[in-house]
Amino acid sequence: MKILQVTDTHLVEDGGTIYGIDPAARLESCVAHINAHHADARFCVLSGDLTNEGTPGAYRALKAILDGLSVPYHVMIGNHDNRAALLAAFPETPRDEGGFVQYALETPAGRLLVLDTVEPGTHGGSYCPRRAAWLGDRLAEAGDGPVYIFMHHPPFPIGLPAMDRMGLDDPEPFVTAVAGRATAANIRHIFFGHVHRAVSGSWRGIAFSALPSTVHQVALDFETVSPVPKTREPPAYGVILIEPDRTLVHVNAYLDNSRIEGAQSPEPPSQPTQ
Repeated sequence: MKILQVTDTHLVEDGGTIYGIDPAARLESCVAHINAHHADARFCVLSGDLTNEGTPGAYRALKAILDGLSVPYHVMIGNHDNRAALLAAFPETPRDEGGFVQYALETPAGRLLVLDTVEPGTHGGSYCPRRAAWLGDRLAEAGDGPVYIFMHHPPFPIGLPAMDRMGLDDPEPFVTAVAGRATAANIRHIFFGHVHRAVSGSWRGIAFSALPSTVHQVALDFETVSPVPKTREPPAYGVILIEPDRTLVHVNAYLDNSRIEGAQSPEPPSQPTQ
């Protein structure tokens, strides 16, 4: 199964820019690239920070662009988003009984869980016991079946101090909800937004990955705490291939035009005669 992940689109109103970059133009190029090359994907997940300031106009601009996708899409919330404005623009988006933007997607590859890690008024995340109880219930329903989790904030440090100070404030409810699940091999992967970089690895035996934004990126800086060091490295989206025995995440730098056409691989060096 092929799915796509687009993250941290940071749409603004009225053609505004961020650090000299036009988020709408970047997203339009992303949508065009997906339509041209990955129209066979089952769906696309937009993993938070859909807008930069959570304004209704920015969500309207976002929806106008996303409605041009040739594949279905699902939105989730990030720390730059506003729940009420997001749900007004995308009223079909499910939420849990507490009003959090959390929902399950059933697919041929298994259950995908979309989580809400937002705490209004802060760029750090939160995953309270109420949200964690919902997650625990959904995991219990899945039994030993494969589960894939999408969440905006990582629940653990990723080694970048500027981003680690804006992770989950209290990760324990999330940790408790997933504790022991990896031993049954059913939580196959966690996909993050928020990071604005390609980062991957494993945590408590669970594979994870994060992707670059479609706008600006966060520098690979292991020293700076504040402010967040930003760069104009190329934007990208993720092409995710899920099979029963593996999950592959390809980072697609969709504005890159450096492909070498017509080049052939060099012949291997000849072996000396014995």
